[in-house]
Amino acid sequence: QVQLVESGGGLVRPGGSLRLSCAASGIRVSISNMSWYRQAPGKQRDLVAGITSGGATNYADSVKGRFTISRDNAKKRVYLQMNSLKPEDTAVYYCKAVFGPGAFWGQGTQVTVSS
Repeated sequence: QVQLVESGGGLVRPGGSLRLSCAASGIRVSISNMSWYRQAPGKQRDLVAGITSGGATNYADSVKGRFTISRDNAKKRVYLQMNSLKPEDTAVYYCKAVFGPGAFWGQGTQVTVSS
């Protein structure tokens, strides 16, 4: 059974930083395509950042230069380091894993950027 559990969200002031963590079980992070999505109230769920099994990364234009996705295969974790946070980054952040024909989602962690 595949399980993804996000953590690290919270309330932060504009300009601050947070690091989100996605703990995976039942799936090998090293050979899966992992990504972070976010969904703000009333909006669709959008891709924030992704990392392939080969280590290639991609980012939404809105977070380039501020966010960094990384992976620790030994710990079976994927991280999203978020710097220079803005109010428009406020959303529920979800971890997603894709392996073969399967796609799996975590339950999300809330990030609120507000003064």
